[in-house]
Amino acid sequence: MSFRSFKAGRLGASAACIAVSAFIFPALAEAQQAAPEPAANDQAIVVTGIRASLDASASLKRRSPVIVESISAEDIGKLPDVSIADSLARLPGVTAQRLEGRDQRLSIRGLGPDFGTTLLNGREQVTVGDNRGVEYDQYPSEFFKNVVVYKAANAGLIAAGVSGTVDLRMLRPLAQKDRIIAVQLRGQMNGIKALNPDSDNKGFRASAAYVDKFADDKWGIAIGLSATQAPSQNERYNAWGFPNDPAAGGALFLGGAKPYVQSNMLKRYGGVVTVEWAPSDNFHSTLDLLYSKFKETQHLRGIEFPIAPTWGSGATIQPGYTTTNGLVTNATLTGVHAVQRNDLNERTADNFSAGWNGVWTVAEDTHITLDASYSTAKRTDFLLETYTGTGYNSAGASDTLKISANPNGTFSIVPTLDYSNTGLFGITDPRGWGYNGTTAVVQAGFLNKPNFKDDLLALRASLDGKFGGGNVISGWEVGVNYSRRKKTSNFLSYFLCPKGAGTNCTVSSGTTTFAPVPSAAVLGSVALDYLGVPKMLALDPMYLYNNSFNAAYDNRPVSLVRDNSVTENVITGYAMLKLDGDVAGKRLTGSIGAQVVHTNQSSDGSISNFSNGAVTLYPATGGAKYTNVLPSLNLSLEMDPSMFVKFSASHTMVRARLDQLRVNQEFNIDPTRLGSTTPGQSVFSSTGGNAQLRPYHSTNIDLSLERYFRKGGYVSVAGYYKKLTQFVDPSNNFLYDFSSALSSLTPAQRAAVGTTLGTVNAPANTGHGDVKGVEGTLSLPFSLLTPKLDGFGFYGSLSYTDSTIYLASNPGQAITLPGLSDWVQNAALYYEKHGFQARVNYRFRSTFLAEVAGLSANPTYRQAKAEAIVDAQIGYEFQPGSKLYGLAVMLQAKNLTDRPFITYQNNDVRQLIDYQRYGRDYYLSVSYKF
Repeated sequence: MSFRSFKAGRLGASAACIAVSAFIFPALAEAQQAAPEPAANDQAIVVTGIRASLDASASLKRRSPVIVESISAEDIGKLPDVSIADSLARLPGVTAQRLEGRDQRLSIRGLGPDFGTTLLNGREQVTVGDNRGVEYDQYPSEFFKNVVVYKAANAGLIAAGVSGTVDLRMLRPLAQKDRIIAVQLRGQMNGIKALNPDSDNKGFRASAAYVDKFADDKWGIAIGLSATQAPSQNERYNAWGFPNDPAAGGALFLGGAKPYVQSNMLKRYGGVVTVEWAPSDNFHSTLDLLYSKFKETQHLRGIEFPIAPTWGSGATIQPGYTTTNGLVTNATLTGVHAVQRNDLNERTADNFSAGWNGVWTVAEDTHITLDASYSTAKRTDFLLETYTGTGYNSAGASDTLKISANPNGTFSIVPTLDYSNTGLFGITDPRGWGYNGTTAVVQAGFLNKPNFKDDLLALRASLDGKFGGGNVISGWEVGVNYSRRKKTSNFLSYFLCPKGAGTNCTVSSGTTTFAPVPSAAVLGSVALDYLGVPKMLALDPMYLYNNSFNAAYDNRPVSLVRDNSVTENVITGYAMLKLDGDVAGKRLTGSIGAQVVHTNQSSDGSISNFSNGAVTLYPATGGAKYTNVLPSLNLSLEMDPSMFVKFSASHTMVRARLDQLRVNQEFNIDPTRLGSTTPGQSVFSSTGGNAQLRPYHSTNIDLSLERYFRKGGYVSVAGYYKKLTQFVDPSNNFLYDFSSALSSLTPAQRAAVGTTLGTVNAPANTGHGDVKGVEGTLSLPFSLLTPKLDGFGFYGSLSYTDSTIYLASNPGQAITLPGLSDWVQNAALYYEKHGFQARVNYRFRSTFLAEVAGLSANPTYRQAKAEAIVDAQIGYEFQPGSKLYGLAVMLQAKNLTDRPFITYQNNDVRQLIDYQRYGRDYYLSVSYKF
């Protein structure tokens, strides 16, 4: 995408900020030179809230010799947004994809969560997610003083990512002046009424913090507690695709659709403790403990409508349909057999992290630092699907549907049948889709029960010191870090069929194919009226699971071969020279150094063999050992007291997804190919992971120009280039000689084999490419323009990113990086003075490749439409002298534009796949600080 193709109207406030900065830049620079230094006895102007947060973040950015961005809490337990991800998504070049209405999947400079790492107080963390990317819901935002995003790496930053590194930093009690006791209570309401009868659209969030120092300030303690019940509603539409249907003259036709109403409730409870001990100037100890437990419950009710005849729906398109530019936009179909769904998803997770740090001063300028940490996460999912229909395998009454395209890209689906009629609908496999790999089963429901355990132990030791003599090379540091991470993934799944006759739910054994809906399971009805379905049955899926179903273990090869563990033992040695001195009259700070990283990775799993209707599992182990050298250079040149030029050059790496590192392979024998002599079309094939994958590598160049204003605020422009190598190609395949598998065949089959050269599908490091971009940021207190505007201000950024990535499996076609938006824009206008505060936030991201849940909850990628989201808040904090001093109230609103999440396919926005409307969220909070 070129600069010219970006519409001028999209630039909005951030473009204005760049224009304003161009106008005021010389004037502010001149004013800085002319303004006198304040006298030592001048009274300081104390700012709080939004302005204090922006000032603290600017100060951290200014002082850092590494290129960073940061957010800081406005007060104890109060980051400036509803969640950590919300706040991070407002930083330059950072975006977040919304999942279930919440900001979750973080991308930095166009690279998604697989390319970054998250630290807690400088320590790498595990995750409750499926892979490495941290789900920020696992951390209560109240626990953090600030969050730093490193956009460049230095030798002392262990486990730095390719895109960037997010460091969540907890409060340090010995750094606080006074004792703090703070409490906060916040109510939450979603603007969409509860869409399901067993859900709510209201929730709350409560937190408390205690910070104090003892024993002549030698001991410090900080304790935080948090409880959250956060609801969300989702009018969720999903289209199956748009085939060219011969029954419609070859025009594109809606293949099928799954409209749902979804209600979520996230319950999270957490606590944090920090203990500091500084008995002397020669020793300092810090212990950090964090625990969080959450449970998310999702109620989903909807109907799957198979529609396009060419995809086997069995429906008939009636004459009189309307075609517009090659797409059928209006049609009536008869003979439709739909699948009514009442589903329940539950996710429970525990996350614990402990870290200890000790610093000894062994000489005047020499220190020994020891650090030990352990983090663990456990997660269990319960994913229950239940189906009702008019009869087994399309045997019951059929429906007549009228479909018509809506202006928002969805299709209205108006049925004739009454989907709330228990006399018409029963527990069954409405389409006869059930198949266990060898024979048909009555699949009236399905249960997935995956569980994950992630453990990480790390030990670190370093020695640092200073050089005398006032040289530019002012200090040094050497160290070593050992970490051991093991992630275990286990999967269980079951077919569910009506209770009664038969075994293992198979049709051939006489399994009951249709059962009436028990009255005790009926909760009423819900409407899918946003798409034209007036009502459908609302059933209690847990009642059905406990009383109406038999379960049959899912022993398909693809199901049995999923269990695995991945273990990584990593030793990192590093050395770094620190820079701090004058060069040609200008102060230069920074560092030059390198890491040597030795990795021993392994995976335990299985290989499945499916032959002659039988599944055989064989244990498998694989892995690799390798060593990488990662040099880095960071320079910050202070051109004058308010202007900095920062440069970074580094080589970084990030490890492949854990699901790609699994050793598992699904080995398959296809008897229909016995006579094939074409390599790659053999009777043998295999699909799975690759335990020998190497990390992604990136050579990075970063340049940043930063001008800081005397009375607060700054303007900065940054550019970056990343050359990516060893990029993982998930679609990689290669020929393999399966001669050793001939023994799996019968003598007659062996005699008929035409070739043993089959295809192995497994990821490999065969891709390469680059990512480059520019970022502009302006933080501007309007008091710099005129004292009359004191209290008003602006913060905004504009980023452009471009990438070109090629994979060996398709070398002629550049791929799109997941999570990359060419254009990212953030803007905030605020007012804060005399206790009053108000802020309006705007953020925009252009189209991007989104990761969404596909078939059987497996991740898949789809093109997402551009998003523009507006949030706002207003509040008041009672000032000194008031009887209510310490009390603050705030009203917040998220997604005021009610922007849906939309994906589409084939670069055609008419071929809309996902449309998820989350509605607006409102929050009212009351806090008190003693």
